[in-house]
Amino acid sequence: MRAREFVERFEQFAPKSWAEPWDVPGLQLGDLDAPIHKILVTLDVRPETVAEAIKVGADFIFAHHPAMFHPAKTLDLQVPQNQMYATILAHHITVYAAHTNLDSAPGGMNDWLAAALGLTHCTGLVPSNGREATSAIMMGRIGNLPTPTTVRAFARDCQTAFHLAGLRLISNTPDAPVRRVAILGGSGSEFYPAALAQHADVYVTGDVSYHPAQDMLAAGLSVVDPGHHIESICIPQLTKLFTTWQTENNWDLTIQPLAINTEPFTFMM
Repeated sequence: MRAREFVERFEQFAPKSWAEPWDVPGLQLGDLDAPIHKILVTLDVRPETVAEAIKVGADFIFAHHPAMFHPAKTLDLQVPQNQMYATILAHHITVYAAHTNLDSAPGGMNDWLAAALGLTHCTGLVPSNGREATSAIMMGRIGNLPTPTTVRAFARDCQTAFHLAGLRLISNTPDAPVRRVAILGGSGSEFYPAALAQHADVYVTGDVSYHPAQDMLAAGLSVVDPGHHIESICIPQLTKLFTTWQTENNWDLTIQPLAINTEPFTFMM
């Protein structure tokens, strides 16, 4: 099949129009009219990801994070990112990304994250791309834990659910009860007022920086920052979804999950 056929099927699930205005989902490099036989599913497109694609014979990389989110201003091949682009093109690999459109999609990223925490009765947290609050296309999720716990214990549960060596807890009340949880994968500091407005006991999001963390504390909100890489949950979930489509449509296509870890941080204990 051709890359375009696969992309058309995916965009029925998570159209690019659902992405935030600043985002750059879709084709990143390559040719949508190229034939494809193996898809490598990954969170990130990094030099090691591309090396793995070449190793396993993948001719299509499906990523969550856009490879050209910050596009090159020059094509100096001494720059590792530029060299990666050159390698992709030299090996005739097509790269496609689904970013905030996948985050907002029903049955997509934030539903997978919420399910990993066992949340029930989930609704959207923030309207996506200027939509009405009643829209089904929403960033983040908010729902209830089946059994109440404490902030501290919930943070440990997050660590277990996402297989983390460590995480950051922002809370003045670590022994306070938790039942209602908001979660937004990736970098979601700016949306903490929405978690407060919807009466979340704790908010789970990544990449929280110093001053926003102070503001969260001042507002009385407990926050668990498990990092950005929890979005790697998309690798097994997308692999499962794509394999289902492959079977339903009898595509001559192999779906391969990335087998290496692209988490850049190491926790020192």
